[in-house]
Amino acid sequence: MDLTSEVGLRLLFSPISSSVVLRTACCTVGTVLPVYSTFKAIDNNDQNEQKKWLLYWTVYGSFSVAEVFADKILTWFPLYHHAKFAFLVWLQLPSSNGAKHLYMSHLRPFLLRHQARLDQILEFIYNGMSKIISAHQAKIRFAGALFVKLMASVNQIVADLVHPGQRQPNHSIESPRQVDSDTQSASDD
Repeated sequence: MDLTSEVGLRLLFSPISSSVVLRTACCTVGTVLPVYSTFKAIDNNDQNEQKKWLLYWTVYGSFSVAEVFADKILTWFPLYHHAKFAFLVWLQLPSSNGAKHLYMSHLRPFLLRHQARLDQILEFIYNGMSKIISAHQAKIRFAGALFVKLMASVNQIVADLVHPGQRQPNHSIESPRQVDSDTQSASDD
């Protein structure tokens, strides 16, 4: 076995670093790679790939919702993150077509069975959100403006840290610059 394989296996199965490595791997395999693949499918206007990734996101979203409620229990099981990583890979593999299989055999029948009730719940939520947004429109605009100013300040701080000594223009109002008397008299002539 070569050195890189041995190091990789030790990181994967080491109890101390395993959780960190596997959580990072799950995040990468579960979201980062599919986001890029979805982008490529949309950008290339490939209907088959778009459908594949739409099915994946439907299954992944459902899994994420279930995981939110079961996470505190599931993380106590040994090798949970290993199983989650394998599950996420299985969902995406073209040879297994896991996302399509789960969607067609479990998720779609469930959603069809409960579609009327789910539509009522979503309508109730959308109506409630619309009322809240309408009632607090001025506060939302204020929060948006505050967020933009905060991001501008953060951007300036990061720019100052990355490039110390180079001051970015702050677009503030400044007093008129003093003109040399020589240049002033030359312009008067």
